[in-house]
Amino acid sequence: MATSTIKTEHIIKFTAAEIANLWSSYFNDTLAVCTITHFLAHIQDKEIETVLNMALDHSNTHIGKLKSFFNEEKLTVPEAFSIVNDVYPDAPRLFTDDFYLFYIQNIGKLGLATYTLALSNSARLDMCEYFTECLNESSALFNKATEILLKKGSFSRAPFIPDKEKVQFIEKQSYLGELLGKPRPLNVIEISNIYFNLIQNQLGKTLLIGFSQVAKSTKVREYMIRGREISDKHVRVFCDILDKEFLPSAGSWDSLATDSTSATFSDKLMMMHVTMLNSAGIGHYGMSIGTSARKDIGADFLRLMLEIVAFSEDGANLMIENSWLEQIPQAMDRDKLAENRD
Repeated sequence: MATSTIKTEHIIKFTAAEIANLWSSYFNDTLAVCTITHFLAHIQDKEIETVLNMALDHSNTHIGKLKSFFNEEKLTVPEAFSIVNDVYPDAPRLFTDDFYLFYIQNIGKLGLATYTLALSNSARLDMCEYFTECLNESSALFNKATEILLKKGSFSRAPFIPDKEKVQFIEKQSYLGELLGKPRPLNVIEISNIYFNLIQNQLGKTLLIGFSQVAKSTKVREYMIRGREISDKHVRVFCDILDKEFLPSAGSWDSLATDSTSATFSDKLMMMHVTMLNSAGIGHYGMSIGTSARKDIGADFLRLMLEIVAFSEDGANLMIENSWLEQIPQAMDRDKLAENRD
């Protein structure tokens, strides 16, 4: 890790934001180690194997550094996930090699966003340096996965549109559109939002197809099937919007789950995996609402986001029911302390 040129003469404790970043990162990296370790047990494509090993090395290194940060401040290290408790080593492959690459590239997008936010919320210099390093590693991993996808002809490109010959300005309020009636054509920001969320839902749908096949608990299996149907619905909504504009949508990745029904990951790990994707999806939809100028597009994102919020809440309740949801560090309950005073 790079050494900072600026030093402080006093010890600065972690802020709540920095503890949140450490906590989330530890869960993400332990989950990644479990997931990628299973992928590597069945990988056949050597090029994709290099990307998986790159991702695994990053996460293992991160876990060591994160533990050091926790221990330094005498903070409890989360239980999170482990290969011993959350991976069935003899399970057959659940996804194809091509999906492994698709997974790494698109989870990489989430990593870029997560580390950018963590960096912007950090005050301690060692935290800033750590998350800068993580951001650089995620960029390199994303670029490598993208390079191989392009080489294999598997990269899903957003639609192309013709260029305007001159600068134009919006002249009518009707540009914002109405909830009823024929709207104006999509602009590039709206196309970008729709396409990004379409791809992320395809990732979620394929994961949920696989998870629904191997979950041990009936309730977890039913939750995964419900999530699969929600993701499929959202994919179709986004495809329909693009189709109405005569714009191409992305190819389907549904077939990249195998027919395995053997337990592959613990139900706890799969539920947390879906929970993390739910959180990311809610954030992406919220950002899309804020940057989509057409009212009907914003309304679509809002209703879809509310569906994910309800699905996510049910998932949290299921995890609480099974004692799978670790409590995040929280502020003191001052009222309770006052009530219990001597």
